Amino acid sequence: MTKRVLQQLGHDPRTLALLFISPALLMTILKYVYWSNSDLFQRVAGSMLGVFPMLVMFLITSVATLRERTSGTLERLMISPLGKAEFIAGYAIAFGIASLIQATAVSTYAIWVLGLKIAGSQFVLIYTAILDALIGLAIGLAVSTFAKTEFQAIQFMPAILLPQLLLSGLLVPREAMPRLLTDISNYLPLSYAIDATKKVISNQGSIVNDSWIIALFLVLLLTAGSLTLKRQTK
Repeated sequence: MTKRVLQQLGHDPRTLALLFISPALLMTILKYVYWSNSDLFQRVAGSMLGVFPMLVMFLITSVATLRERTSGTLERLMISPLGKAEFIAGYAIAFGIASLIQATAVSTYAIWVLGLKIAGSQFVLIYTAILDALIGLAIGLAVSTFAKTEFQAIQFMPAILLPQLLLSGLLVPREAMPRLLTDISNYLPLSYAIDATKKVISNQGSIVNDSWIIALFLVLLLTAGSLTLKRQTK
């Protein structure tokens, strides 16, 4: 299953562009948006390295899974010895490999070309980006079962990911938000992804707790994805 997904990615130039070119392009635009305020670029761009993998993987996974189901491919796979858990594991491994390449390429570009400064390790930054990508994958799998068309799958992004983006602490520190919003943000995976990325960028604090919490979200979301995974859209 992993080999099959990787082969599909390799034969889809648009998906490859979305994976590798669009994040670098967006980082470049961000660099020039904050051209007159380099300190703000350093703060925002570092956090965005944790956001881009989640957004991209959500889009790709939700659309790809829906396509598998509506084309009848998923039904044929389920008839084979392949189970739901193996299907999801195959996707997770394949996109984990893709996110490793993506995170390495984009972080290297941001650091060496755009001048992003990180006090921590680039390897740890790549690790957090992979976790973020897997969260996007898990959410995409979980919500794809509720969509009947690819357009509907994309519509879930503003409903599910954008609220997380607003409450994650990227725009305003979570501690500075009203108590209700802070409490809600504590139950959103992107909040911990942003926290982990900030800690790596500034080299202040450990990301161990954030990693465990993200891993817990990942297990819960993948489990939900396996439970809601349907063979065919009716």
